[in-house]
Amino acid sequence: MDITASEYEDQADVSDKEEAVEKNLIGESAARLQRRRKIVQGVLFTLFRLGAAINGIALFIIIFFVFKNGMEAISWTFLTEEPTDSMTRGGIFPCIVGTLCLGMGAIIAALPIGVASAIYLNEYARPGCMLRIIRLGISNLAGVPSVVFGLFGLAFFCVMLKMGVSILAGALTLAVLTLPVIIGSTEEALKAVPDTYREASLALGATKWQTISRVVLPTALPGILTGAILGLSRAAGETAPIMFTGAVFFAPGKFPSSISDSVMALPYHIYVLATAGTEIIKTRPLQYGTAIVLITLVLGMNLGAIIWRSRLRRRLK
Repeated sequence: MDITASEYEDQADVSDKEEAVEKNLIGESAARLQRRRKIVQGVLFTLFRLGAAINGIALFIIIFFVFKNGMEAISWTFLTEEPTDSMTRGGIFPCIVGTLCLGMGAIIAALPIGVASAIYLNEYARPGCMLRIIRLGISNLAGVPSVVFGLFGLAFFCVMLKMGVSILAGALTLAVLTLPVIIGSTEEALKAVPDTYREASLALGATKWQTISRVVLPTALPGILTGAILGLSRAAGETAPIMFTGAVFFAPGKFPSSISDSVMALPYHIYVLATAGTEIIKTRPLQYGTAIVLITLVLGMNLGAIIWRSRLRRRLK
């Protein structure tokens, strides 16, 4: 049956109205979905801000408490002299030197091994079951309590390798402790380098190692330094690993003569003063003062590394 022009126009009008209604329904549904997303986003962001605020307030309270109870102990003598009178007087200069030796020794040992391991895992290793097992092992090592590393260092470095309680044994134990952090952060930094950088270098005739050493590593260097900063912070503040391998209650002399000597260290010094000292109550200001010096020392080392990293980033840009 033929359709007249008026009937055709009526059908077109109905189709247009149905299409308009459908568009309105879709628009309303999209608007409701958008409002729901904004509400969920606002709630989550509020929770994130609240969590960050709680952590910041807790950190501020702890630092304020430590500084309030320890500032009276800070003096030039405290920073430059040896402990005297059964640790109840004098200073902590040998502890500062020992902490620097152990922390820097750990980074010197751990950073090359960690970076080399990350390069192998990200650039050379073939994807598969073995690679997943290795990464799972690294992740598990990052969660192992530090006292376990201390017992490992005592059994392996001090006893089996006959290093004794020394700077070398303590630094190597701390290096093993910080390896998972350095490997993980370095691998993430290498993954962040665009593949186009590698492809362009290989297209110009460079070998794989030349591409890694001259293109990938310089680009990922700021991220590698981030891992080094985190590792250094953890190494400088650990007590359990060094109390078995490198630190002692008292070491005569301000400076160690070799890497085979044992040393005093700030974390272990705080532990001894707070738990095994002869005058625990009397040395309370010294305990908090030592904690202030440790916090400041770690912050200073981190600040130097952060400034270096910032300069490298500006240079790369």
